[in-house]
Amino acid sequence: MTFPFFLLLITALIFDFLNGFHDSANIVATPIASRAMEPRRVLWLAATAHFVGPFLFGVAVAETIGKGIADPVHVTMPVVVAAMMAAVVWNVVTWYLGIPASSSHALVGGVVGAVVVASGLSAIETSGLTTVLVALFLSPILGLIVGYLLMNLTLFFARGASPHVNVFFKKAQVVTAVGLALSHGANDAQKTMGIITLGLMVEGLIPEFVVPVWVIALSAGAIALGTALGGWRLIRTLGGRIYKIRPVDGFVSQISGAAIILGAALMGGPVSTTQVMSSSIMGAGSAQRFTKVRWQVGYEMLIAWMLTIPVSGLLAALLYFPLNAIL
Repeated sequence: MTFPFFLLLITALIFDFLNGFHDSANIVATPIASRAMEPRRVLWLAATAHFVGPFLFGVAVAETIGKGIADPVHVTMPVVVAAMMAAVVWNVVTWYLGIPASSSHALVGGVVGAVVVASGLSAIETSGLTTVLVALFLSPILGLIVGYLLMNLTLFFARGASPHVNVFFKKAQVVTAVGLALSHGANDAQKTMGIITLGLMVEGLIPEFVVPVWVIALSAGAIALGTALGGWRLIRTLGGRIYKIRPVDGFVSQISGAAIILGAALMGGPVSTTQVMSSSIMGAGSAQRFTKVRWQVGYEMLIAWMLTIPVSGLLAALLYFPLNAIL
């Protein structure tokens, strides 16, 4: 193992850990806020499912990240390390501020920024980048729509039910939380797998882009560990600042998010779990009463999402030069 690859591996695993730490809020915020599950229990349940997810649903997203954004011929080790470091910095900043920004956007922005300053715009795979951006930006819209429609459907079937129906919605969140965590692990851990495998190719340690089993295991383990420790600042944002979550809100938003994220993972589309879950929660709330949702919180999230790709791209571009000199 060369020093440049070792540096990439450590940086990628830190990113993966922070991804789990940062995005654990997406999985556990609604069960905690609706008092469906005890916080530590749901965090460890989600962590276990995160570890299992990447082994169950393939590596289509890893291939998209590793081969779809930039031509591997133009990708060097300083480029990959700069992209990962930029994404790590952005994750730490947004976690500290309690803003549920997208780790996926940060990684894509980092890769694009570093590749452009290293090899120019011609090194970007336009069709692949378009596919990635469409998946990233379309998924929150789907989350809003699916959350809205599913809440209306749920309220229709639960009409006339006694308050005892909340017991069902609480217990059902054990299942929906596992499903959401499996889909999140399957989608988000693969982004780290794609970067590590790309680094293996760049260093000539593997002949073609095939994700080794040890890369899957390390990536799954890192995101699971981050999830187990939990990003409580973001849990408070998603679990209470948008609106007061009830059991039915948690149930609906988790089903909506899991369906979209897992579908994207199977098709190789890297989506933002943060965006999908935030918009699903808003969709579920607006179906009951439009004014129930604190839309100002959504506006703050939107600003963070819009800034993520350009800021992480700029960070990666700046980091590329010293890393290129060192590595």
